[in-house]
Amino acid sequence: MSNNYFRHHIRTMASYAPSEQPQPGTEIIKLNSNENPYPPAPGVLDLLKNINGEWLRRYPEPLGGEFRRAASQVLGVPHDWIIVGNGSDEVLNLVVRACSEPGRKVVYPIPTYVLYNTLSQIQGAEIIEIPYRENDTFPAEELMAADGNVTFIASPNSPSGQIVPTKDLSRLASQLSGVLVIDEAYVDFAQENALDLVKEYDNVIVIRTLSKGYSLAGLRLGFGVANPRLLDGLFKVKDSYNIDAIACALGAVAITDQAYKNSCVAKVKASRTQLAADLKQLGFQVGDSQTNFLLVQPPLGNAQYLYQQLKERRILVRYFPQPGLDDKLRITVGTDQQNQVLVETLRQICS
Repeated sequence: MSNNYFRHHIRTMASYAPSEQPQPGTEIIKLNSNENPYPPAPGVLDLLKNINGEWLRRYPEPLGGEFRRAASQVLGVPHDWIIVGNGSDEVLNLVVRACSEPGRKVVYPIPTYVLYNTLSQIQGAEIIEIPYRENDTFPAEELMAADGNVTFIASPNSPSGQIVPTKDLSRLASQLSGVLVIDEAYVDFAQENALDLVKEYDNVIVIRTLSKGYSLAGLRLGFGVANPRLLDGLFKVKDSYNIDAIACALGAVAITDQAYKNSCVAKVKASRTQLAADLKQLGFQVGDSQTNFLLVQPPLGNAQYLYQQLKERRILVRYFPQPGLDDKLRITVGTDQQNQVLVETLRQICS
């Protein structure tokens, strides 16, 4: 196939590389994609067993109305302040498509979620990557000086796991002339959130997902919250029917059952504390985390070797072959039993 079929930006860019996804039914401990180890809310599974065929025959609500109304009640924001996407990744994509192009800047601190880079390259935008300072200190001044047309901040951040204080995000929003995207994919596991900033600044969008806290990574449902004036431009580039009827209905049930979600989150956070302690006992350096994963540095820095050894033993973790991360592993918090197997396996490998 001729490369001439594609735009220059597409010919020269690398594809986004998602984590390994083994075939369903494979006997493996999967701690590489930050999935929730617990099942979705019981009401979600009950509804799934009683899907109405009429939902499939007809087109769905174009704006995901059922989910918008449920999320509005839970979050305390008007329903027309919510945009629903096929995973939060689609909402990130809508922002980039609507707000960037060649000659317009997309800015974000690194290391962070690499999809920001991929989406920006597709649009041919000018990309400005600003390294976190020593000890993962947030580079607020540098981000304000760059003044991107779009500025992405993942809080909590992946792969580091730390949160950006809301006061720092507020100061950033007040100084930027472009859109500030606060990606809160892991917010359910964190101590604070920045949702109130959308009421204070009309250039802020907070983006969330049901993949992590709600155990619905396979459903592909996420959403953004922002002033309707900002959402208006995103709706213009959204696919006509981007959210299927089943995802919308199941998502509405999931987000309404906050008690179940919070109970699963509490278990993950307790397991996170125990896993961090166990890994420290093995000599690993473990960063503070407000997510459902840990970024750890093995005592010998031999992260790639450990990743391969674990994989051979049917345990998947995430390894990033890039500067600043190539001596570390990102490990999703599993069930206590899964975490115990991981720790014992690492003990055997390291000995």
